Amino acid sequence: MDELISRVIAASGLNEDLARKAIGIILAFLQKEGPAAEIGQLMAALPGAEELAAAEGGAKGGLMGMVGGLMGGSGGVMALGGQLMGAGLSMGQIQTVSKEMFAVGREKAGEDAMGAIVGAIPGLGQFV
Repeated sequence: MDELISRVIAASGLNEDLARKAIGIILAFLQKEGPAAEIGQLMAALPGAEELAAAEGGAKGGLMGMVGGLMGGSGGVMALGGQLMGAGLSMGQIQTVSKEMFAVGREKAGEDAMGAIVGAIPGLGQFV
């Protein structure tokens, strides 16, 4: 997890606390929306990912989170973007964090697992 956090900080310019928060929010979203087997592979490949996702999993994204709730369900990638913006990230930072996370995911969990995750969550491909 330290490697992922360091790479996200280097790529995005976020401070460590915000990088951890963003990673946790994204991991919690993936756990909720992604295919269980592949998410399990990703979490196993990133020691500390479960704890970080659990720490941020209860966070809701303000207005975007409410819009997602009104749309029925979690609101998907739109609600995720709302949560991350609510945490203080810009759209550019969200894209940078997402790309870096998925690059590390491909290195650690493999292309097949990450491809299945991206393919299973509508709209996710535009961020990775």
